[in-house]
Amino acid sequence: MPRTRSTSLDADTVVSRLLAIAEDLAWSWHEPAQRPFAMLDPVAWEATNHAPIDTVLMTSQARIEAAASDPRFIRTLVEAERTLDAARRGRRWFANTHRGRDRRLKVAYYCSEFAIHESMQQYSGGLGVLAGDHVKSAEDLGVPLVGVGLLYRHGYYRQQFEADGRQRVLYPAYDFDRYPIEETGLSVACPVGRRVVVARIMRLTLGNTSILLLDADLPENRPADRVLTEGLYKGEPDLRMRQQVLLGVGGAMALEAMDEGVTVHHLNEGHAAFAAVERVARLVESGHELDAAIARVRASTVFTTHTPVPAGHDRYAPRAAAAAMTTVLKRAGLTPRTFADLGRETPGDAKETLCMTVLALRLAAHVNGVATLHGEVSREMWHGVHPEAATVSEVPIGSITNGVHPGTWMDPAAAEFWRRTIRLKTNIARPDEKTWAKATGVDPEAAWDLRNRLRSRLVRFVRERAVRQAVERGATPDEVLAAGEVLREDALTIGFARRFATYKRAPLVFRDRTRLAAILNDPERPVQLVFAGKAHPRDEGGQAFARTIFEMSQRPEFRGKVVILEEYDMRIGRELTSGCDVWLNNPIRPHEASGTSGMKPPMHLGVNCSILDGWWPEGFDGRNGFAIVGEPKRAGDAARDAADATALYEVLENELVPEFFSRTRTGLPRRWMKRALRSAATIPTEFSTHRMVAEYVAKAYLPAHRG
Repeated sequence: MPRTRSTSLDADTVVSRLLAIAEDLAWSWHEPAQRPFAMLDPVAWEATNHAPIDTVLMTSQARIEAAASDPRFIRTLVEAERTLDAARRGRRWFANTHRGRDRRLKVAYYCSEFAIHESMQQYSGGLGVLAGDHVKSAEDLGVPLVGVGLLYRHGYYRQQFEADGRQRVLYPAYDFDRYPIEETGLSVACPVGRRVVVARIMRLTLGNTSILLLDADLPENRPADRVLTEGLYKGEPDLRMRQQVLLGVGGAMALEAMDEGVTVHHLNEGHAAFAAVERVARLVESGHELDAAIARVRASTVFTTHTPVPAGHDRYAPRAAAAAMTTVLKRAGLTPRTFADLGRETPGDAKETLCMTVLALRLAAHVNGVATLHGEVSREMWHGVHPEAATVSEVPIGSITNGVHPGTWMDPAAAEFWRRTIRLKTNIARPDEKTWAKATGVDPEAAWDLRNRLRSRLVRFVRERAVRQAVERGATPDEVLAAGEVLREDALTIGFARRFATYKRAPLVFRDRTRLAAILNDPERPVQLVFAGKAHPRDEGGQAFARTIFEMSQRPEFRGKVVILEEYDMRIGRELTSGCDVWLNNPIRPHEASGTSGMKPPMHLGVNCSILDGWWPEGFDGRNGFAIVGEPKRAGDAARDAADATALYEVLENELVPEFFSRTRTGLPRRWMKRALRSAATIPTEFSTHRMVAEYVAKAYLPAHRG
């Protein structure tokens, strides 16, 4: 790594060193490594959504030459290089705690989406964010792991609202030359049906860890095959199934081509289940009997299921699935019927479809849900796959609760606050960071000052985005001016940002508009709501929810106090989870497998107000947030929603709002800050991906590796 005491450099050297930083995606969670790009051209840094390579390419030669002769910039550049170098070279948790054969562990982590940074739109929501955080914590902890996925030319989609609240769907085409992505020079010839799809292997680098992404958008492929990596979750079921063949079969082939030396294969959701079938075929070709090959693949496969609703699992007609996998099945010696039975809850039932989750369950010995409650739901849901289990509790599906990656989601100002007040070592990754327990002893006045500063910054951010949205919709000058005045910096700010699936019930808080208006419009106790979220373009119910909230934000009683931001991405997620006082979550229980957005506000002295679903039953202790407990008197969806909405209003009216606005003579909400500090003391340790990945190592990876 370059070391320099010079006070100036030539412009070409500056560009070269900046691009070297950009090529290691560890910059995305080591904040000092981002500073030279922001310092080089702040306008370009914002315009590119914090994309380092684009920022360098957009910056004028004059600015680059000025930076090259600026001693402050040189110092910032050197500090960025040192930060990444120290992160790569440091001795980490896995090497410190494991010996012998365990050191030879190498995990392949398959997922259909990876959220690394907002400038790389290769994700749609929580699954991708979880996958990105998982890989980052593996790197921080030194767990040997390689990610496997697809490289999407259009990513997911970009969202804009029309003047009436309808969603406009935009599909940009990304220039991978501007991505921090490396061409390995290798490719795979993946059989999809009776054709062979060529996919080049591209690599993302995150310190010492890699993610391999397959790109089928190549001239040698037919148009129908090039679209396999056109976009995320696009197209009809047949296209989705063929994408999953490329992910699973092609992914396993890529690992072989790259000579990764994998000992454990982790299927993150059922999308990659075909990888296990490809591995069976390879073992059969090498001389194993079919049953022995299946047993060996099972022993070394980990499967994580994320979906607690039967309808959410991919199911395909057995004949179509067998046709898509025909070459692999012949190599494995699997008949179409045997293959179909591997994916059926009831083998032999010709009327049953092939379920990707069932296929993964049958070919993985180590299976888990993503929260304690989700594990219980999954054992009951899939009891039929395990008839040998006498009771539901004996179904071999455990649980490893999700977490969030601290380096990605903790605001730098908050990180500095915790370093100063509790001596939190944010540069050292530990599975059990006990330092957070000291948060309850922090001076509440200092904590309240941080909370106010973070909220004020969020309000400024929302106003900037609201103005941009208004201009894009052709708003009048008065409307643009009003957009720049939404929200108050001193109001209790409640956030709701996530994928707009209907079970998450984004508009629930508007069920009784009169009651909500009374809460928001109290001049002595101002309250405001900030929303963000995307629904799949084909999810008409989710799209309708987004439109409902948009319409509510335009009503006179809510204008300026309710805002919905478009184009929900990791940047907006960070701004909202760091700036909001309260994080609202009101899914239909038990449809939320885990959820992770609510794990982020506690690092910023935010508190959760949530239905007891997903991770919150494990996180809530009665003093670190609020629980929404509706008790419907009648059966049915409407009665349930009414009861949950009533319970939410009662929490807001009787507990949450009064506590926030109960102040001392100096203006301190003492009881509120006691709750906020307890939130910080109890949640970040238990709900980090550092803890989660270490738990995967102990419960799944090493048992699979040793087996």
